[in-house]
Amino acid sequence: MDATIKKKENSFSFTEGGIVGPLIRFALPLLAAQILQTAYGAVDLMVVGHFASSDQVSAVSSGTWVTQLFTVFILGLSMGTTVLLGNHIGAKEPEEAGKTTGASLVLFGLIGLIVTLLMTTLAGPITGLLKVPAASLSACKSYIRICGAGFLCIAAYNLLGAIFRGIGDSKIPFISVAVSCLLNIGGDLFLVAVLHMGAVGAAIATVLSQLVSVFISLIIIRRRRLPFRLSPSMIRWDRQTIRQILRLGIPLAASDTLVNVSFLIITAIVNRLGVTASAAAGVAQRLTGFFMLMPSAFSQALAAFCAQNIGARKPDRARRAMADAMILCFLIELVMFFIVLTQGRALSRLFTSDPQVISASADYIRAYSLDCLLTSFMMCLIGYYNGLGKTTFVMLQGLAGAFLGRIPFALIMNHFFPGNLFYLGLSTPFSSLIQLILCLIYYLYLRKKEKKDTAASSR
Repeated sequence: MDATIKKKENSFSFTEGGIVGPLIRFALPLLAAQILQTAYGAVDLMVVGHFASSDQVSAVSSGTWVTQLFTVFILGLSMGTTVLLGNHIGAKEPEEAGKTTGASLVLFGLIGLIVTLLMTTLAGPITGLLKVPAASLSACKSYIRICGAGFLCIAAYNLLGAIFRGIGDSKIPFISVAVSCLLNIGGDLFLVAVLHMGAVGAAIATVLSQLVSVFISLIIIRRRRLPFRLSPSMIRWDRQTIRQILRLGIPLAASDTLVNVSFLIITAIVNRLGVTASAAAGVAQRLTGFFMLMPSAFSQALAAFCAQNIGARKPDRARRAMADAMILCFLIELVMFFIVLTQGRALSRLFTSDPQVISASADYIRAYSLDCLLTSFMMCLIGYYNGLGKTTFVMLQGLAGAFLGRIPFALIMNHFFPGNLFYLGLSTPFSSLIQLILCLIYYLYLRKKEKKDTAASSR
């Protein structure tokens, strides 16, 4: 191996040196990318909210949840690639890293095509299940079909991000989403504000911007030197490698998908309350997404950081990284908590000028404020467990939070306080509390088991 490649390999390593500095430097581009990714969807709603009617806002809001349902499945599955690739990088196995990347390209290409078929053919039944208001029904179907037609681009973007997080590079995913976001803003303004195409225009802008972004990302990648070799012969259906990716990724994909289904159920509950409530919930959910970005960025960073250190057999270093990330997240989310709690109306005005939607959205946002504090701990623990490969537990705690917490709580609140979005919104922090308790219990279990195994091996 020549000196240039070796130097480049070391720049991707998390197994030596400081912890906080490399973790922050890796997390910041992830955070920036997630801010832009969230803005990407928020711009659709914002432009439609100011240049179209509330029924179009409702259509984009409901349609986005459907698109996100499949996107989170891809994102969860891609964590299998991140963790497996990180293990190989940490263990200095470049050949295996190349095989993992090649097999992932084939796997995610196939899944992207399947999802495209599902979204374009089942848009009607999906909108029926969501109880989309009649005024928004046609526009919502069109939004889902158009986004579904471009889903292969979504799969490609998430896989590229997973690969580069696995090798410790978070800058290329940031560049990709930055280009996509700028193109989406321009497309929205032209198609929605100028041509008045509403939800259909927003969907077209989304697909076209993603397509261009993927091509630009591929050009950048071709000019980069990777810490492993990727030859055309490695881009194939490698059964053993794909089995490993699926073993790690399927629990997360299933968990993320079913958790998103729980949000779809709540969306269906809100949609029954009419166009105003549906639009208000859509605005609130877009806004609160921004305040959860820091924990999410550190969760992804920790997954890559811990995966490399587990591959290098340095579990103590992984635990220290988790603790440092928790402290940083909590301090930042404490500020977010006060902003969400007190500035709901001002924030909602960014998305709509309808006073009724603004008022209802502000109520929903206030309920979310507690989630800022809870997720600062919960998401760091989840990132740590993903890095350890404990994805089955991550799936179970996510499902417990969704189906033992969020959905029952929302149904109860809707029964006793019908039409009140504040009490419906409390279902999310209630779910996070359940997940956090389970994560802490599991951490204590793993530490006790580790100490017991260490004591047994030393005898």
